[in-house]
Amino acid sequence: MNRRDFLGKTAVAAGAAATTIGAPAVWAQGKKYHWKMVTTWPPNFPVLQVGAERFAKRVKEATEGRITIDVFAGGELVPALGCFDAVSAGTVELFSGAAYYWAGKVPSAQWFSSVPFGLNPQGINTWFYAGEGLKLWEECYAPFNLVPRPQGNTGVQMGGWFRKEMNTMADWKGLKMRIPGLGGKVVAKAGGTVVLLPGGEIFTSLERGVIDAVEWVGPLHDLRLGLYKAAQYYYYPGWHEPGTCLEVTFNKKVYDGLPSDLKVILDSVAAETNIWSLSEFESSNGAALEELINKHHVQLKEFPAEMLVQLGKLSTEVLEEEAAKDPQSKKVNEAFKKFRSQIGPWGTVSEKAYYDRIFGKYALKTT
Repeated sequence: MNRRDFLGKTAVAAGAAATTIGAPAVWAQGKKYHWKMVTTWPPNFPVLQVGAERFAKRVKEATEGRITIDVFAGGELVPALGCFDAVSAGTVELFSGAAYYWAGKVPSAQWFSSVPFGLNPQGINTWFYAGEGLKLWEECYAPFNLVPRPQGNTGVQMGGWFRKEMNTMADWKGLKMRIPGLGGKVVAKAGGTVVLLPGGEIFTSLERGVIDAVEWVGPLHDLRLGLYKAAQYYYYPGWHEPGTCLEVTFNKKVYDGLPSDLKVILDSVAAETNIWSLSEFESSNGAALEELINKHHVQLKEFPAEMLVQLGKLSTEVLEEEAAKDPQSKKVNEAFKKFRSQIGPWGTVSEKAYYDRIFGKYALKTT
């Protein structure tokens, strides 16, 4: 090989190497997107608002700055419950919330957040990622120019704070309770009065007796809100919300207009945030529950078994009534029931057996 051939081939190799090594820099110089994200959560709200801000930070890191997202808490840019309309109209690019907030616009959305006596976090994630849940959710949101993704889960919630003991179904009659979603419809069917209140009004209303009971989220947020100062009895389990899914939802035109690699990154970061959120709740709720019991001497109470049986029957009635209101809700409800019956037998011999036979020895002693 003469010197000229050697130098020529070396130049070609060096150019190829430079192209490869410089690829990330060139990649990062592609089209950049600067978005606004609105949420339904209060500023600095643990896990939920913090999770939305974490999502934005992780997206910026994963895309090397190709997508940057400014996050606005509820009321900072649009009203907390105005997120759906703002993103649907394209005023902002995405929002963080919970699907059952939009039941008035999309009745079928309730099934993608939480269903009374429905799926726990593991079950609902399985429905989304391995079943047809996410496909159905996309189908329900498509007419509104939206693309939803699971972005978190509260875990099994608490049953709520009550100013009186709940011993029989008769105790629900006339009870004024702050409780949203399908669970609220079950309480109404049991004879209670459902009062819808934003987070900022809950404590004062409970303390002054405007309402008799309230469900919020779980020990972490209930402790922060100081609900133990306004009600004596803390009931479990959260039959009404056994695994509440949180969402990040994009304007469809904006999402569909992205390169495929950025779509994959957004989906992946949403899934990561979903896992992070549930992990944060599971960890923090345990410590908060201990503080409520040991420091504030909260009376932890379990709903009577017969009451749960009756509430379960009312829940079935409510779901069928809600599903009958429109074809899409009926389709989603039927798919949800089919999936629940499909995974139920395995759950009985796996998770349930484990908790009943093994993990139960770590249970708290309750009154």
